[in-house]
Amino acid sequence: MFVPMMWSVWSLFVVVTAALYVYRTSLTRDEAGQIFLDDSFSQEAAQQSVISAKVAKIEPLLNVARWMVIALTVFVIAYYVREILLQLSIL
Repeated sequence: MFVPMMWSVWSLFVVVTAALYVYRTSLTRDEAGQIFLDDSFSQEAAQQSVISAKVAKIEPLLNVARWMVIALTVFVIAYYVREILLQLSIL
């Protein structure tokens, strides 16, 4: 019962992290890597600032999800290493 639950939680975090990466990529696809110095480009500058604000809002969630996947991966590996050591009667 524990192993399927462990893999389910790990899979859930991997899927959420991948979805956040895809969402961030779709946002930054329309982002321009330029500076608007002229007032005639104020509409484009406003669009870019909206995109930047959305990306900035996603980044903390993405960092937490990434660290959770790393922590859960270490936990899964440690679980299986412990199981191997128990099978070999080392622990």
